[in-house]
Amino acid sequence: MSPKHHRTTTRVAVLGAVALLLLTGGAAASTATAVDSPRPAREVALTGTAMIDRPKGDEITFTFDAHLPAADRTDPGKARGTIRFSHYIEEAHWGGAGEAKVDCLMTGGRVATVSAVVTKADGDLKDTVGKRVGLTVDDRGRQDGFGYSWSMVGLPSSLPDDMPKCVSGAPFEKTRPGSGTFHVSAMDQRPWK
Repeated sequence: MSPKHHRTTTRVAVLGAVALLLLTGGAAASTATAVDSPRPAREVALTGTAMIDRPKGDEITFTFDAHLPAADRTDPGKARGTIRFSHYIEEAHWGGAGEAKVDCLMTGGRVATVSAVVTKADGDLKDTVGKRVGLTVDDRGRQDGFGYSWSMVGLPSSLPDDMPKCVSGAPFEKTRPGSGTFHVSAMDQRPWK
């Protein structure tokens, strides 16, 4: 092999190695960027069905289907969905069921606060129609924490007519084991981040 041919072969090999390094390095950088880039934002949500843990004969069930699109995460008042509820006290022959339209949803970690205006109700709960109620869920897994805005006044019908959105009580009650579970899908909702 002539010296000239050897130099040409060496240059080609070196240039090929440099090109390979650049290509694989670029691919690695490209992969790193794809991995490091934020995942598409999911919605804020509170979903699921469970009963509140009360003595037998005092049966309270809530079903949440509340959602806030990722694009609206800094405006919790754009939340939409439905809350269904029922409360029956066997010994007192008291009870009723109803539905409320979601108008606010805020989350922080595994805790969600939602408010909704009652659109229909029957039985002893029919006087809650038109009232805004607030509920808080602490998604703990098997036995979730639960709170509500009427805890200090007794019944939702005793809430003020000008109850603000997303106002509720601390989760001082728990869900009944085995009755279902609530699920909080959280997202950073801070408008100043």
